Amino acid sequence: MSDLVARTGRHQQRYLDGCRLVAGCIPFKYREDDSGDSNCKKIVEVLMINSSSGPGLLFPKGGWENDETVEEAAAREALEEAGVRGVIMKNLGHYKFKSKTHQDECSPEGLCKAAMFALLVKEQLNSWPEQSTRVRTWLTVPEAAKNCRHPWMREVLEEAFTKWHAGNVLNSSEDTLSSPDQP
Repeated sequence: MSDLVARTGRHQQRYLDGCRLVAGCIPFKYREDDSGDSNCKKIVEVLMINSSSGPGLLFPKGGWENDETVEEAAAREALEEAGVRGVIMKNLGHYKFKSKTHQDECSPEGLCKAAMFALLVKEQLNSWPEQSTRVRTWLTVPEAAKNCRHPWMREVLEEAFTKWHAGNVLNSSEDTLSSPDQP
């Protein structure tokens, strides 16, 4: 059982123009290419979690609360839902979607606006707040795209994350990207 506790409730939730504000991330890491090639290429993998409300896989995301920055909210969701800690590397953009499960008086139609980030994973915990309801899975980007439950999350992965990642150079001595804020 985790000593960490997930936040619950909506009393600190942020809204703007009838949209619930959400923060999330695409957690990623590198693994060595084990194909036997002497060039020792690194392969990017992304971490996805199961949905608590149906089939398919998701990236960690949830409500952005009044007492935190959007980056802090994204990192908190990665910790609570996927049990990982890391470094926010890049804001991948804002995406609108409709939630079927999170309609309330401030957003009666369930409209949401998600700020999504790339998060370089530095630590994977053995226990985390939602471990009893979440299964985490490391996938290559093409595998993740095939298994992604929501079209808007697939768009973040295939367009924003892939484009950003391709534009950065891997620093092989530290397994980190050259700069967190490069476009």
